[in-house]
Amino acid sequence: MKAGAEGDIVRLTLEVDDLGNITPTAQIGGSIVTGEVVEIPNLYETHFVTAEAHIDLAGVEVQPSGSIYEPMKPGQSVTFYWSIRPQETGIYRGTVWLHLNFESLSTGEASRIAVSAQIVEIEAVDFFGLSVNLARTSGVIGSIVGGVVGFPFIEDIIKVLFRRRKRK
Repeated sequence: MKAGAEGDIVRLTLEVDDLGNITPTAQIGGSIVTGEVVEIPNLYETHFVTAEAHIDLAGVEVQPSGSIYEPMKPGQSVTFYWSIRPQETGIYRGTVWLHLNFESLSTGEASRIAVSAQIVEIEAVDFFGLSVNLARTSGVIGSIVGGVVGFPFIEDIIKVLFRRRKRK
């Protein structure tokens, strides 16, 4: 991923099978990290189950920041998305956390358990040692200089094009 450029997307998917087992999968760009299968008892009849995900990644702008909550239903997958944007070049290491929150339908008692901690590593690179803003500025300046240098030849190019058109 390019440092200081547009953000890349981090996706955490919780695949839930018919038995209620959860398989967390994190995807960043083309890299996929699959966690171990987590077995939870079928509590959907007695509890309201909510998945909570959070990404800890120092030195990187993460949107949305903080925890994201999604209700879980039997046999349905849940997906979380974050946009990440490193400001400087380097390797950034962090953790994508997954917790399950249980709230008893009869008593309202709440509990929370940590289910998974996926380690992620992101490498931010630059363009030939230039920052993204400097590379963009150089491109704009190069376009302007090319236009100015090529401007005297525009009249000749137009004449050649019109002569070919008249001959046909």
